[in-house]
Amino acid sequence: MHWIILGLFIPYIYILLKVYRNLLRIKPYSSPASPQTFVTIIVPCRNEEINIRELLGLIALQDYPRESFEVLVVDDNSGDSTRSVATGFTGLPGLRVIENEGRGKKAAIRAGVRQASGNLIITVDADSRMERSWLKTIVSFYEQEIPGMIICPVKLSGDRSFFARFQELEFLSLQGITAGSATAGNPVMCNGANLGFTKKAYEDHSKDLHEELISGDDIFLLHSVKHDKTVRILWLESENATVTTKTSPSIASYLSQRARWISKAGAYSDKSTRMLALATLTVVLFQFSTLVLGIFSMNSLILFAAGYVLKSVPDYLILNNTSARYGKRSLMRWFFISQLVYPLYVLVVISAFIAGKNRNG
Repeated sequence: MHWIILGLFIPYIYILLKVYRNLLRIKPYSSPASPQTFVTIIVPCRNEEINIRELLGLIALQDYPRESFEVLVVDDNSGDSTRSVATGFTGLPGLRVIENEGRGKKAAIRAGVRQASGNLIITVDADSRMERSWLKTIVSFYEQEIPGMIICPVKLSGDRSFFARFQELEFLSLQGITAGSATAGNPVMCNGANLGFTKKAYEDHSKDLHEELISGDDIFLLHSVKHDKTVRILWLESENATVTTKTSPSIASYLSQRARWISKAGAYSDKSTRMLALATLTVVLFQFSTLVLGIFSMNSLILFAAGYVLKSVPDYLILNNTSARYGKRSLMRWFFISQLVYPLYVLVVISAFIAGKNRNG
């Protein structure tokens, strides 16, 4: 009878195997020679005096005509010298530094879009790092496919500690789901650290981004655009279009970030995203409860082991594919121990979210 409970894994396995099947269809994009579209790059930032200069320097090195793009740094009420550092940067003729008209990243992006001269807009975070052909690749893809939104790859980079490796593996799994679901024409995730969209798509679909929530500037826009069947949302598979960001420096900052991420889950309107979140939570709760009960019951421990295997199969397939595409195959040596840690990690994040909500409520 207990084995019937393992049927709870069926939705999770089904969803992830569909993602994996679509990952196998992905082919790298190689860009044409000379795109010409005028582009606006928006950099929403707060207290990024350490990162902003390097990012602007990398944008200045882009293999794209200077007269064909502008950069809008939107200062979100920084308490450090972010604004003065950005204003003092002289390597970009098309650089403008503007003040956020409200507070938070969503308001900062709105302010940037309002002042954008380009029809194609790309958002990046201040700690994003990219190669010289990043902009050229994205614009070439846009000119060839004419999508309303382009979901671009993001990688994490950290030290050799298990904490950093765990973050990279978890993020790779999210990138795998992002790429696989978008390739199937049913995107459930994106990342504002490397996201392209047309100005019209934003203006038509940014009316309700749940301003009451801190997080979700990217995914709520994605879900709104997704409901418009006249607008195409495409995944861009290209190493040249990838940006890299750093892993969280501490467990506290990492848990805080993930708690912000899950805070928006209750506001998701997209059925596929809600189904994935529910299937994942069900599996994690099963694993955690059977592990705890396994202290007192051998049957529960056997159920935990069976659940561990069932969850690990689709997870491994997606991560093995994505780590290879991202040049991160060495991370797979940490896969099985990360699978053991993951249920506890999710419950700690949920606890951190609930604790933060109680403090603020």
